[in-house]
Amino acid sequence: MSCGEPHETDCAEVLDHLYEFLDHEMPDSDCTKFETHFGECSPCLEKYGLEQAVKKLVKRCCGSDDVPSDLRSKVMGRIELIRSGQAVPDHDVTADNPAG
Repeated sequence: MSCGEPHETDCAEVLDHLYEFLDHEMPDSDCTKFETHFGECSPCLEKYGLEQAVKKLVKRCCGSDDVPSDLRSKVMGRIELIRSGQAVPDHDVTADNPAG
C-alpha cells in the first residue's frame, strides 16, 4: 500500500515494520520517523489505527489465556499470504492431518 505521495520514510517500510512500532521494539529514532510519516500519510495512519485496535482487542479478550507455541507462526503466515495477495485457505489445512 502506498498513498502515492513521496515521504522521507516509504509507506512499504512503515507497513513492513508496523508491529515493531506497535510493540515498542524499535529505536526511538525510527519511532520518530514513523510518527512523522503517520502525520503525513492518512492511509498508513488508518492502517496503524486498525492494527492498534486489533492488538488492544486481542489483549483484552485473550490476554490471560495460554497460547499454543505454533499459533504465532500460523497467524503471521496467514498475514503474509494476505499481504502478498495469495489465496488463503478457508480452514486450517494442518487440522486435517492429525500427525501434523
